[in-house]
Amino acid sequence: MVYNFTLNKLFLHVKIIISIFVVAFYNNKVLFMYSHIWKKYLPFINIHLKRSANGDQVLALNRGDFERAGTGRKAGYKFTIELSEGRVSNVISGSQLAVNLAGVMLENEATKQILKKGHYSVSLNTKFQLLTKNLDPAKAVPVESESSEEKSETTSTAE
Repeated sequence: MVYNFTLNKLFLHVKIIISIFVVAFYNNKVLFMYSHIWKKYLPFINIHLKRSANGDQVLALNRGDFERAGTGRKAGYKFTIELSEGRVSNVISGSQLAVNLAGVMLENEATKQILKKGHYSVSLNTKFQLLTKNLDPAKAVPVESESSEEKSETTSTAE
């Protein structure tokens, strides 16, 4: 009887440990769910951040990318991120999509340098358009500083 009780207790502990690992794996997967998509768009986002000194910029995104990575069509893909001097200045924790974008932008050195020099707003609307606004155009990074690589990427997306 004592042996049976100990064995049952052991199985219970093993089940708990396995459950913890499953939850941790799932949470980690959710945490970085959209990062690979944002990394794909990052060069274009950088160009739009630079060009936003001359006016608001709109980048059309592929809806299918986000729906395949997310939880389905009605996941409510809409957010606004405000970035001031290289830091997020509003609460974005309610949107995993926004958290992933902010993380990707702030871990990229080129993007971080652009963001440190101004005050920006990056919004996603329900039409999967990423709107980039420079809230302080006087501090903007000049568009002329775009590298030839960035210019060729812009041309290739227009084709």
